Amino acid sequence: MDALKQKFFQKSSAIKQEIKELLAQNGNVLVDEVKLNQVFGGSRDIITMLWEPSLLDAQEGIRFRGYSLPELGEKLPKGKGKEPLPEGLFWLMLVDEIPTEAEVEWLSDEWERRSKVPAHVFKVLETLPAHTHPMTQFSIGINAMQTESHFARRYSEGMNKNDYWDAVYEDTMDLIARLPVLAAYIYRKTYHGGDHIKADRSLDWAANLAHMLGVSKSDDFKNFMRLYMTIHADHEGGNASAHTMNLIGSTLSDPYLAFAGCMNSLAGPLHGLANQEVIHWIFQMLNKLETRNPTKEQIASYVESTLAGGKVVPGYGHAVLRKPDPRFIEQMRFAKEYCPDDEIVNVVWKVYEVVPPILQGLGKVKNPWPNVDAHSGAILVHYGLDQYSFYTVLFGVSRAMGVLAATCWSRALGMPLERPKSVTLDWVKNFLAEKQA
Repeated sequence: MDALKQKFFQKSSAIKQEIKELLAQNGNVLVDEVKLNQVFGGSRDIITMLWEPSLLDAQEGIRFRGYSLPELGEKLPKGKGKEPLPEGLFWLMLVDEIPTEAEVEWLSDEWERRSKVPAHVFKVLETLPAHTHPMTQFSIGINAMQTESHFARRYSEGMNKNDYWDAVYEDTMDLIARLPVLAAYIYRKTYHGGDHIKADRSLDWAANLAHMLGVSKSDDFKNFMRLYMTIHADHEGGNASAHTMNLIGSTLSDPYLAFAGCMNSLAGPLHGLANQEVIHWIFQMLNKLETRNPTKEQIASYVESTLAGGKVVPGYGHAVLRKPDPRFIEQMRFAKEYCPDDEIVNVVWKVYEVVPPILQGLGKVKNPWPNVDAHSGAILVHYGLDQYSFYTVLFGVSRAMGVLAATCWSRALGMPLERPKSVTLDWVKNFLAEKQA
């Protein structure tokens, strides 16, 4: 048993016992009150999940095991780069410990060792039409890799339920290791005529993805991939893709099947697909204004015309956050250091100054601030990755770390099948009538 697996087993066993004792004493304590607006409003803010890797605060933003993004930037190992290594964040999410440089180096090597994608996966992808969306290819590729699932094989052999966590851990490590190879293959197949780039075994996980994409040989792009993979890794369990992962996993579908469903959820325009919508909107605006250096007044006019047309300004607003997304701020910090003179990046910053006051003036927008999607596209374009439809695949590679770490915890703690109660409209009417009576 490797060192990380041993740490996880010891910690999860102790917490499993702690939860058992906690529920025995406090299982009937009320933790939430559901309003009818929430029943009809997408279950917004109803507490129904345990999710260990991260917690989202409306004012402070995302915290991974209690650490803010700036704190992670200081504490997580950086290896040969200037940005935190995603391997370190995965270690933290899984076992609630800041890893050492040696532990992160081991994890990089371990993911490299596990990174071989079965040949049949590529054969499946090659049968798809050329216009197939990259997220569709990504989901199909993940499903095709399910043939290698330790959990599926061991469950069919009669695995003891106390060993579910072990098989899920093995699938988690394999799947995370293989995703950069799968993503880069899809990118080169779709946009570069199948001219693939071999992995560089000397690089860390995110830097190797940057290398295999082949859009920039700059070390700065490798640093951005490290940052990108870190800040997109998790956003607590209530968002659509994480919840999908949790729901499917609760049925004891293996991690491959659950993660494929997670990615299908991420592909929705109201979720992860929004990152391609942002940069598309910016270029539409620049084409309309016939300039790459618009004034704030020109941007304000275009924003108002967008809103008047019954559309939203993509990249602004969030279901939970009530301040600028710390992930946006981290990307802004990166861009100010690495590409402060980039035209599109500067447009993003002008939009940031213009949009919130306009949305606040409407009087009905709870969060007029930018989210993570508002900035990432501009930096990707700066480094030459201007194929917008691929952006959500990058998001998905990163998000794997958080949702798979959480799945390890769910199986280790023996979390049950998720089965909320639904009601009909007649039930609601009868309930209200009885309440009024």
